[in-house]
Amino acid sequence: MSNRQFKMVTCTINGKERTAMVDVRASLTDMLRNDYSLTSVKKGCEVGECGACAVIIDGECFNSCIYMAIWADGKNITTLEGLTGPKGELSDLQQAFVDETAIQCGFCTPGFILEAETILQKGKIYTDDELRKLLSGHLCRCTGYDNILRAVRKTMYRRQGLPIPPEEDGEER
Repeated sequence: MSNRQFKMVTCTINGKERTAMVDVRASLTDMLRNDYSLTSVKKGCEVGECGACAVIIDGECFNSCIYMAIWADGKNITTLEGLTGPKGELSDLQQAFVDETAIQCGFCTPGFILEAETILQKGKIYTDDELRKLLSGHLCRCTGYDNILRAVRKTMYRRQGLPIPPEEDGEER
C-alpha cells in the first residue's frame, strides 16, 4: 500500500487556469514540467542555488525547485512561455537577449529573463552594479554575464523611453 498523498492544485499558468492532482512532495518544477510540458523551467541544481528553474509567482521571481507544487494553489504563475506574444513573437526582453548574444547554451536563459522581467517591471533605472546584484542568484556556466547585463540594461532604458548611455565600465559597444 502506498503512503503517497495527493492534493488538487488550481492555479493560473501563463494566463490560463489549470488544475492538477499533484503529489504533496512534488516541487513546482516537477508540476510545470511533468503536468504541463513547460520545459523552459529547467532542472539544474534542485536546491535553489542556480536559478535555472525560476518562475514568476504573483509578480515575484522564485526558484521553483524549492517551491512546493501545493503552495501554487490559487497563485498566478508565469514561465518563459508566458512572455511570448499571441503569435509566438518574442518579448522585448527576449529579443534583447538575442540581439546582445546573451544566449549561449541557453540553459540559464529562461531564469535570467524571468528575473530580469520582475526587475524591469518595477520601472526603475538601476546602475550596472545594482543590476549585477539583482541578477546574482542565477548562474551562467558559459560566462555570458556581460551580454546578459547588456541585454537587461538596454531593455530597461528602452522601456523608460530613455537614451541608452555608455556602459559604466567606460567601454562603448
